Amino acid sequence: MNAGTPLLLPAELRARLRALRLRPRLASGASGIGQHASRSRGAGLEFAQYRAYEPGDELRQIDWKLYARSDRFFVRESERESPITVWLLLDATASAGQSDRTAPGRSRLDHMRQLAACVVELALQQGDRFGLLAINGEGLQLVPAAHGARQRDRVHLQLHALQARGAWPAAERLRPLWERVRPGDLLLAIGDGFDDAGIVLLEQLASARREVMLLQVLTADERDFPFDAGHRFRDPETGDELLGDGAAIRADYLQRFALARAALQSRLQASGIACATGWLDQPLDQPLQALFGRRGGA
Repeated sequence: MNAGTPLLLPAELRARLRALRLRPRLASGASGIGQHASRSRGAGLEFAQYRAYEPGDELRQIDWKLYARSDRFFVRESERESPITVWLLLDATASAGQSDRTAPGRSRLDHMRQLAACVVELALQQGDRFGLLAINGEGLQLVPAAHGARQRDRVHLQLHALQARGAWPAAERLRPLWERVRPGDLLLAIGDGFDDAGIVLLEQLASARREVMLLQVLTADERDFPFDAGHRFRDPETGDELLGDGAAIRADYLQRFALARAALQSRLQASGIACATGWLDQPLDQPLQALFGRRGGA
């Protein structure tokens, strides 16, 4: 890839993305008018709720019809539509190098790169600032947040250079992340979601008033376990190996996998972290549709 060359997204996919809007639940934009609603209450554009009148409120915000019915003053609050800062947090540890047996030339990381490019496309069309935080065994790779087509190309260039390697680094190596991701920013984590240290980081960010969502990317092999006869299973991050008969252990594996996913979902819900799952053999934008489509984003 040459510098400045963007990752290419199919025209059909781009058309589907145009119907999506990044909708943070907690972010409060500070300036400008973007194309998505934030939770900054005021005399904005989209009605949100009523609240009791307080000294200093503008008289034009009072709902006089409601006053006539209730004999009390209520102010109409709206949601301001403001640009936000979107951060992409990619788990590029060794497990990101896994692929499906039916498509060995396409890894989880390849899928994650394209999914990240979709988010960049959304942020670009909304006028939002966006940046990249990529984590692997080498530590944290950072593209500071900015906006515009040149920023898109910088992020794409770093995505192309990214390699799946190593295990999740120690917490102190990720300190620059806390200096960049501000309260109210939207952070979209992309990865398999099964690294405990990674989930702990997302929980900490959520508790520190960052808007956190997880785009979980899993392989069809993880979902279906299509292995027969003798097989050597190897953990790409620890190197641990297990020899077993695929057919004999399939039922136990599928049960454990379902329990692990349910436990993760419960943990994320407890921290207010939205999650959607994409599979390597299904449409790239599937988790984005779940989170930001008409039904998911409503």
